[in-house]
Amino acid sequence: MTTDHSIIDLILNASLLVQLVMLILIMASVISWTMIFNKYVILKRARNDAEAFEEQFWSVEDLSPLYTKISARHHEPSGMEKIFEAGFKEFARLNKQEHIDPEVVLDGSQRSMRIAMNKEMDHLETNLSFLATVGSTSPYVGLFGTVWGIMNSFQALGTVQQATIAMVAPGISEALIATAMGLFAAIPAVIAYNRYSYDVERLINRYDNFMEEFSSILHRHTHS
Repeated sequence: MTTDHSIIDLILNASLLVQLVMLILIMASVISWTMIFNKYVILKRARNDAEAFEEQFWSVEDLSPLYTKISARHHEPSGMEKIFEAGFKEFARLNKQEHIDPEVVLDGSQRSMRIAMNKEMDHLETNLSFLATVGSTSPYVGLFGTVWGIMNSFQALGTVQQATIAMVAPGISEALIATAMGLFAAIPAVIAYNRYSYDVERLINRYDNFMEEFSSILHRHTHS
């Protein structure tokens, strides 16, 4: 308990600039953790939705009822459903036209699916850049507070005739707290960024594989 009070006292008695650095790091840490939990929920839902949709997709022979079911939902489809809806909608629209080249129908469907997948990629990658920024810059922000605190401590020695460790210890301690806060903000952000980047890449590869498989099915329909 005494240590906690000592740390709090050091923070409260720190110079204004060091306190500002600590506040920035605390805010960055809070925002990072919020994004980490939100991104965990989003990616988990995306994986579950992809598994559920693939099970539906491969269990039916006629894709028209599946498209009608997805289009009739009140909420906007996402993930693999959105890619399928975009591709099948364009396929059905172009396929109604008379004397149209099958390759034009297929290219149009693939283009629509690619646009839908790019939108999903943007959604999945949202906030990852912020985590990367926090992970790469927080240690340097904390180091800036450390350097400033130590500099103030040594400047204070110039006003006394006899210097002691007790005189500079508080300033150095507050400086080291700034470094610790920088690491506390950076480490979770770096771990989360690396993990979620890997998860997003796997989902994108999964979407891309589905696009290839769905394109093969549409190719058979257009050339049958």
